[in-house]
Amino acid sequence: MATTNNPPFEVYGNIPNTLFKLKVYRGEGMALLAMDWKEGKPSDDFVGFSIEYKEPGGKKFYAIPNRLSFLDSNGKVKKGSTTSLLAPFQKFRWIHFPYNPDIPGDFTYMVKPVFMNDMDELSYGEAQTASIQLMHETYHDKLNVSFTRGFVLSQAFVDRYEKDGGIPALIPSEADQGLRFQPTHPRKDEALTWMGFEARAKILELLDKAYEDDKAEVRVVAYDLNEPELVNRLVKLKERLKIIIDNSDAHGELNSAEAQTESLLEKSTAGQVKRHHMGKLQHNKTIVVSGPKIKAAICGSTNFSWRGFYVQANNAVILYGANAIKPFNEAFDNYWKYDSVKDFGKTNSAGWTALSLPQIDAKVSFSPHATNNALLKTIADDIESKVTSCVFYSLAFLFQTPGVIKNAIEKITADDNIFIYGISDRKVGGLDLQKPGGNIAPVYPSEMSKNLPEPFKSEPSGGKGCRMHHKFVVIDFNKPNARVYFGSYNFSSAADITNGENLLLIKDRRIAVSYMIEALRIFDHYHFRVTQKEATKAKKLLALSKPPRNQGEEAWWKEYYKVKVKILDREIFSQ
Repeated sequence: MATTNNPPFEVYGNIPNTLFKLKVYRGEGMALLAMDWKEGKPSDDFVGFSIEYKEPGGKKFYAIPNRLSFLDSNGKVKKGSTTSLLAPFQKFRWIHFPYNPDIPGDFTYMVKPVFMNDMDELSYGEAQTASIQLMHETYHDKLNVSFTRGFVLSQAFVDRYEKDGGIPALIPSEADQGLRFQPTHPRKDEALTWMGFEARAKILELLDKAYEDDKAEVRVVAYDLNEPELVNRLVKLKERLKIIIDNSDAHGELNSAEAQTESLLEKSTAGQVKRHHMGKLQHNKTIVVSGPKIKAAICGSTNFSWRGFYVQANNAVILYGANAIKPFNEAFDNYWKYDSVKDFGKTNSAGWTALSLPQIDAKVSFSPHATNNALLKTIADDIESKVTSCVFYSLAFLFQTPGVIKNAIEKITADDNIFIYGISDRKVGGLDLQKPGGNIAPVYPSEMSKNLPEPFKSEPSGGKGCRMHHKFVVIDFNKPNARVYFGSYNFSSAADITNGENLLLIKDRRIAVSYMIEALRIFDHYHFRVTQKEATKAKKLLALSKPPRNQGEEAWWKEYYKVKVKILDREIFSQ
């Protein structure tokens, strides 16, 4: 298949005589594979799915490894990873990160059902295959969704970078050390590229393009600002840069990284630096480039900091074109002119403004809002009253922030017909997972990163501060009216009427699917930490389930046909 600018974002397996169906979704540098039995239920000897993939232009399929395996004949777990041909995934969906997702052309996936007989011998049913293109750009020359990896707390990080010094050798322990910190890790460039993933790369790339376009003007609004690679690029822009930097709380102290950056940029820009915090915070993280060669804006949740790039789960969206950047430039001018809530709330920037992206229904609004253009209640009404299928969210600080959004999510969680997955950052060193069915599962990375059950290794907690920093809600990703809210906006009263923020609403299935997969991969990642913690507490080994052989035992897949939320989990992605 030839490479196209906007290839399909969902494809189906096309082999008719298999026991199961397969659907593959394009994510941002990742793919979601969803499987379901075509008729009836699997047999009790079904022990999961093997997944193999072939890169574009490749000659060979490679099996994706599984960190869980079956216990051996001595009741021991195998250390390390095992090919999924021998350790199948006991789930009806899986998210895969190809090593090189930007290779043009089709990635081909081959999935097989795996069975185990009474002698523990494995056999395989007929495979389903599906091909999809995974290049990073979401919509060519219009809009690109990007994410940080946010996986410091992971076996993948441990395997790659922990033995050579880990986190202390890669990022500073204190934010105010940021501009002076030099990583000592022998593979620092590779590690930081891996940790920052696409979001870090695209932010730095845009600033490089702005520098190369010597007529381009750059406008930045920054909350955290201590990442030297980014700050050095800002300094190089000289008087082509105007910047607003938050000065709330610790940011306003004389020794803060933000104050250090202000001093550098005051000199390089000849004074085109402004400090303020609106009613409480100037919480935007936006960059706008206006030049003859490039017109683009970046928004989202990614702070321009060490933690924002390399530790936290964050998103950064790049918008292209004169129409798309116009509202961001106007908002910058209004922030520059007005630093009071009352005055800014009266500007056009505080209302919804269409981004006029071709074939994409997208609009943006900037906070603080006035009473007559506040948005929090309308968003809550959308979540509570207009959802028909599912909600996925990743909202920093949600469960410490009372209000209409939290109320709306709690209400729809009680509706058995709505599938809801969510995660939010806790106030003190942890995360809250909203499981389908309404249960809140707290996750404290610092508590659960050590003493993991075999075959897992201890993981770094990622230092102080929040680790999940996204602010987005995806509604009905599988319906024609799919939509996603995202930005720097924390879905709180303060974000709505006090802080400087950006909030976007995009009604587009391709973009909604990108955010849905991100929500799912973050949720699954931390949900497994809950499983690990429970296994440690119970002194149990984590292993794959063999077929039931004794009275009272059930196959691993039975709950996906008996429990309502598990049924929805099995069905909703493969439809």
